[in-house]
Amino acid sequence: MTSRAAERIKAGSLVAESLPVEYASGLRYVARQPILDLRGRVHAYELLFRAGPEAAFRGDGDMATRTMLDNTVMFGLDKLTAGLPAFVNCTREALTDQLVEVLPANMTVLEILENLEPTPELIDACRHLKKAGFRLALDDFVYAPKFDPLIELANYIKVDFAVSSSSERKELMARVQGKAITMIAEKVETPQEYQQARTEGFTLFQGYFFCRPILLKNRNIPANRLFHVQILQMLQDDPLDLHQLSALLKKDTSLTYRLMRLVNSPICAIRQEVRSIETALLVVGEETFRRIATLAITSEMNSGQSLEILRMAFVRGRFCELASGLCGMNSTEQYLLGMLSMVPAMLRVSIDDLVPQLPLREDIRGALLSHEVKERCLLHWLECTERGDWAQCDIILQISGLHNDEMARCYSEAMIWAEEALATLS
Repeated sequence: MTSRAAERIKAGSLVAESLPVEYASGLRYVARQPILDLRGRVHAYELLFRAGPEAAFRGDGDMATRTMLDNTVMFGLDKLTAGLPAFVNCTREALTDQLVEVLPANMTVLEILENLEPTPELIDACRHLKKAGFRLALDDFVYAPKFDPLIELANYIKVDFAVSSSSERKELMARVQGKAITMIAEKVETPQEYQQARTEGFTLFQGYFFCRPILLKNRNIPANRLFHVQILQMLQDDPLDLHQLSALLKKDTSLTYRLMRLVNSPICAIRQEVRSIETALLVVGEETFRRIATLAITSEMNSGQSLEILRMAFVRGRFCELASGLCGMNSTEQYLLGMLSMVPAMLRVSIDDLVPQLPLREDIRGALLSHEVKERCLLHWLECTERGDWAQCDIILQISGLHNDEMARCYSEAMIWAEEALATLS
């Protein structure tokens, strides 16, 4: 860290006492959006930060910078991105005053916002930061000659697929040909847009196209997946029929293997090794067994799809489970709701076709169908958080009487838990 950055931090950039009341009280929002490569693997995450009711990058630039850095340091970059690179939006001050040097250079990609003028001071700051080991990205980029010096420094260029035309993108691709720049298509929301971006030469993609795979018309749920749904239905029985459930689980070798890996993993936190399904249920108890079995089944359902779909299912399930206590909802139901919200993307069937076959009570089915039921409030908040729709998050919190600092804590814990679960299953 430079002495200049250290002086700014000491002066209050990362000290809670220097922040307004609503910031210092811990009202923080953090979300991440995956950036995927051509094989559907996560290349990096863009981190979206906000503190309080006003967006972090609106209004006073100095406060925006303090908010971004304070959040990043507080949450820990490696935990937020599971060790992958983090794309972080930067104000002019964050760059020119070298405040971003509190972040790990080898993990951080600094996004130069589209509204920043490429002044000599800004260009010099970017040269310095690149020499320090940071990578640079030009965000929402639209070409103009004044940006040529920044293009020479850029490692990534992000193009908004929603507002740019095919001809504009083609012209930009020709302009950067031969340069060591990776092109990112952002706001890619459908499989058709994803295919178009691939055809045009983009190699990284940001958006929710992977959550909306092309659905196969009139497709029934495959027989082996219906078998998994049957197990899910049995998992809702109280008490569980241990003999019948064990017999069903043993019919799927891969599922049994996943289940035993999870039961013997740190996320289950038991002290004795378990070697049979019957013993697993007796040792961990019915509630924990239901959660672990659902985790294993969801993993099987996602075979052949992007791992990010499974990661989101794990995060959603665990978040809804953790946050259920904040609003007096059933933790097992909420866990299932979060996990199952991603199953249509896994099976490539519509939610309307899936829900009638799920062993859930009517209000939980309604929540999956996006009906306005109270059981949906946690999942709805998380969906809005995933997209950085902070205004809608505020509305949900106000209606539900929930507090953002508690919700943010549950979300952070869910992200960490999901990575541990994925590591166990890999």
